[in-house]
Amino acid sequence: MFTEDKIQSLRKRLKVNLTRARRGSDAFSISFEGQHPETVVKVANALATYFIDQNLKTRESQALGTNNFLKNELNNKEKELEKIEEALKQYKQRYMGELPEQLDANLRILDRLQEQIKNKEDTITSIRNNLVMLNNQHDDFENIAIDNSIFTNSPDELVDMDEDDSENLSLLKEQLKQLKFRYTDRHPDVVRIKNLIAKIESKKEQEAEKISEELESESDLDIEKSQEIDLFDMQNIQKKELNNEINQFKADLYKLNKEVKIYQERVENTPKREQELLSLKRDYKNMGDSYNSLLNRKLEATIAFNMEKQQKGEQFRILDYAQLPEKPISPDMKKLFLFTLALGIGVGCGLIFLIEHFDTSFRSSEDIESVLGIPVFAMLPTIYHPEDLKKQKIDQFLRVLFISISFALLFGFAVLTFKGVEWTKEIVTRFITM
Repeated sequence: MFTEDKIQSLRKRLKVNLTRARRGSDAFSISFEGQHPETVVKVANALATYFIDQNLKTRESQALGTNNFLKNELNNKEKELEKIEEALKQYKQRYMGELPEQLDANLRILDRLQEQIKNKEDTITSIRNNLVMLNNQHDDFENIAIDNSIFTNSPDELVDMDEDDSENLSLLKEQLKQLKFRYTDRHPDVVRIKNLIAKIESKKEQEAEKISEELESESDLDIEKSQEIDLFDMQNIQKKELNNEINQFKADLYKLNKEVKIYQERVENTPKREQELLSLKRDYKNMGDSYNSLLNRKLEATIAFNMEKQQKGEQFRILDYAQLPEKPISPDMKKLFLFTLALGIGVGCGLIFLIEHFDTSFRSSEDIESVLGIPVFAMLPTIYHPEDLKKQKIDQFLRVLFISISFALLFGFAVLTFKGVEWTKEIVTRFITM
């Protein structure tokens, strides 16, 4: 036989049946049929052992392959997770200040900036009011200077002015009221007007005293004029300082408005950044969950691989080893005996029927009458020849002999079927030794 034929013959005689073993665990049985009991036992046990060995190797190989596969997948997931983390980091760095968690801080800063802008505007308004007051004071000083020019003329002009004393006196008193409304009594202009009024009222004094007094008043006017010039300079310096302060506050306002615009854009962009950040965080979370799941499975696969490697995991074991059979399982001798007995009886009956059917000889008077249709008046007995008698005796002996042999074989077959080979051998041995 070729090797393929041997393998095919082995497969035909090999059977695997799934069963439910004790305690509800899964099990299966391996059966092998053959002509030699010793060979059948060896083959059955070898197949069971080989199956267990191959199962251990397969499980170890599968555990190793699963471990390596999960390791590669875990490395890939780790790289993807690092990419998403880097993208999330770059996104936060790019849009720093517009992130959702910074919204409250941006709103507080925006409120503070708006409050600073309001304070700056109020300060600018106050400075402008002060500047308007200085401008009014400057205009008043100019008017006073024009009025004072009347009293800075030459003595001849004063003399001419004195010709109308009543008119000049009323004019001086009016100027004095205006000066007192703006200044105190110690102000140089007020003092000067009072002196002029006193001079007009004392015009009855001597001309010499008037000339000396006018000279003295003229010198006083020069001093007062220099004081007025100093006041104008101080006002100009104050105006310049105020204008510088206004420009400085305007520059601060420009910067504050610029910052306000920046923070307003951040607040307006916060919902958009929140949606984009949610998308990135969702991808990061999904990737993190996948990574954790693979990590857990990797740990389980590592434990399973170590257990399979040390043969500590779940494995098959032989519940019942193949043993040397006491009797053959095929064919079923009882069924074969009953089948053979029924077949023998059936064949015998069939042969008898066929012989009787094809035998056309007359055996009784009734056969003759039924065939010929004439009555039988007498029957002569059969006259046997000595040779025929001899053949008849031989034939009867052979019949008895073959019937006896048939019953003996039938009895032996029955004993062999119901009692077994060993018991049959023992009975035959005792019969022979008798």
